[in-house]
Amino acid sequence: MTTARTDIESGPNPPPSPRGTITITHTRADGTTAVGGAKGDGSGDILKDYPQRFRWSPYLRCWVIRNSRDKQADHRKIEAAATALRAAGFEVSVTIDEDTRRTFAEAEADRYERAEARAERRQDYADAAADRSAALYSAGREKLSRIPFGQPVLTDHYSANRDRNYRARAAAQIDRSFVEADKHAHHANLAAAAAAYRGHRENVPRTLRRIEKLEAEERQLLRLLEPVDHEGGNADTSEWDAELKRRLDETREQLDYWREHVKAAEADGVKVWSKADFAKGDFVLYGGRWYEVLRVNPKSVTVPTSFNGWREPIVRANDPKFPRTATAAYYEVRGRRSADEMAAAIASADPGPTGASA
Repeated sequence: MTTARTDIESGPNPPPSPRGTITITHTRADGTTAVGGAKGDGSGDILKDYPQRFRWSPYLRCWVIRNSRDKQADHRKIEAAATALRAAGFEVSVTIDEDTRRTFAEAEADRYERAEARAERRQDYADAAADRSAALYSAGREKLSRIPFGQPVLTDHYSANRDRNYRARAAAQIDRSFVEADKHAHHANLAAAAAAYRGHRENVPRTLRRIEKLEAEERQLLRLLEPVDHEGGNADTSEWDAELKRRLDETREQLDYWREHVKAAEADGVKVWSKADFAKGDFVLYGGRWYEVLRVNPKSVTVPTSFNGWREPIVRANDPKFPRTATAAYYEVRGRRSADEMAAAIASADPGPTGASA
């Protein structure tokens, strides 16, 4: 009597069970993250390999793509990571949400907060390195002070080797103090840069340049969104149009934010120069020198210039040493004088930039 089998064979080579599950997620608010896997299972080596280039974040405790927040998903890296993980036997799920994002004001506040924390952390590193440097140098000098000035190693004396080692230890401590001093300088520079981040970011001339760039981006996006006659359509074009609209919304949000910042700076007394402030024949302070205005343009003034290296404090329109012209954008202007004010400044022997007036 033959007994029937109750199990059902799936074939000669049943599919292997997955090594683990990896979840790759992208949102504009959080960027691209990869969660799952275990230490030593090989998923980390795959994620950090080219071209996906994920990096481990000790703070988030997951794999991330750097600088992916507030941006469109990098489909090339995500698809490469998913393909490589699946080929290695992992089960991979991918979720991309381009509509979940934080406001530009929230992102900017987060950048300022992280810069402050970075400045504090780097300053702590710098202070610790300075303390180590001072302690090592003091210890090395203290050792050397015990050796009579000018006394050489007594090579024929039984203590010669001990003396050499003693001097070597002192010299090593002083050398290490210099290494720690370099670390102090490195971390102190990074701390200063982080502390100045917000000031550089909110600097009004830089902000005006940024606004010009964003306005150019806005015009470009509007051109790309203009309707074009196509025979038929597909999902790719509709997705691209949706992405362009998201970018346009983000660009306009940034423009609103920075324009409000400039208005607030003007209310606090910062001078923002414009076409209405100048007339032909005025003098403009630009690049540390006064230039006579040849023409007033919507976004700049035309001034005389030359490439021959002359460094006159005042450049006039009829100066033969400056036969060429250049433009000075209003955000690069640092002062203005009328022709009468310049004549009075020259008469009082004050042609330099310190007498800038609005």
